[in-house]
Amino acid sequence: MERTAILRLKDGKEFQGIAFGSENPISIGEVVFNTGIPGYQEILTDPSYAGQIVTMTSPMIGNYGISAEDNESDGIKAPALIVKKLYRGPVMDGRITLDEFMRRNGITGIEGIDTRALTLHLRNHGSQNGVIFHPEDRAKAEEILESFPSITERDLIDGVAVKERIENPILGAGFENPPKNPSKHFALIDYGIKRSIINCLYKRGASVTLFPPTATAEDVLNENADALFLSNGPGDPALLTGAVDLVKKLIGKLPIEGICLGHQIITIAIGGKTEKMKFGHHGSNQPVRDTVTGRTFVTAQNHGFMTVRSSLPETTSIWFENANDGTVEGLYDETMNVRSVQFHPEAAPGPEEAEAIFDVFMEKAR
Repeated sequence: MERTAILRLKDGKEFQGIAFGSENPISIGEVVFNTGIPGYQEILTDPSYAGQIVTMTSPMIGNYGISAEDNESDGIKAPALIVKKLYRGPVMDGRITLDEFMRRNGITGIEGIDTRALTLHLRNHGSQNGVIFHPEDRAKAEEILESFPSITERDLIDGVAVKERIENPILGAGFENPPKNPSKHFALIDYGIKRSIINCLYKRGASVTLFPPTATAEDVLNENADALFLSNGPGDPALLTGAVDLVKKLIGKLPIEGICLGHQIITIAIGGKTEKMKFGHHGSNQPVRDTVTGRTFVTAQNHGFMTVRSSLPETTSIWFENANDGTVEGLYDETMNVRSVQFHPEAAPGPEEAEAIFDVFMEKAR
């Protein structure tokens, strides 16, 4: 039996559709749009989407189901999913439907709304908090939405990162096993790591020690690693003062590398600033230009904050920039031995042509 669901944005704009997935009465978070076509499983399980309701701009979602091999974490991290049309037909043997996957993870979805109109609204007015609810829960939902903190006020790391040190974590079906004779060793701080990032390091013969966000500089130095690696993750980097202090203490003591949130943490640690974007970059079709080679390639991205170019120290060079809007997509500073990218070279989902960035990370590790 179909059940009506309503999406209400913080600015009062509403969209009506049909609920699917879990029967949660109310789901809330920052509403963003993702321009990818496939990869909804990787998107939903990406810890960077914690706190964000994902709108898929592709008109039909779910047609190839859910596999046991494409989870970027141990479950869905996005609080809700918005689609134009949910595929409800059969899927291949060994897979389950997206609707069933959402039910098992206790996550609500809404289908049947005009996702093009929603995307244009978010593009014009900016990403903002929104709530999905059933009509009978309107009063409670509006009350919750009114007082719900913005993404810049929420520290979302604790809910997606490991709590203790893990040596060479086992990633599970579909991923590489740790190398038996590693050539490099990375101390990796987990702020919401995607399994595919660790997988890319394993593929290149590197071992990994995964640390919680509470790790100290002494913890990292005692590891005697070849480099410090900062992971992706959700939320506003300006809230992560402990992470920034950690990097400041370790600059000059070992190479420091990062992806996405890790890039933003490095930005602040070396003296730069970050700021919230109007609607961010979420999708697998973002063109990025290498300022060293002049080559442009397509990348997967998921971030709502960016590096302020003018705030960077004179010794810091722009490694990559977005070919659409000119925003900073990567930096390096040889004097501080730091290097990072804003996009996701491991993709998952997305084009794999940027994966060669991991070869650079391996080379720059001591």
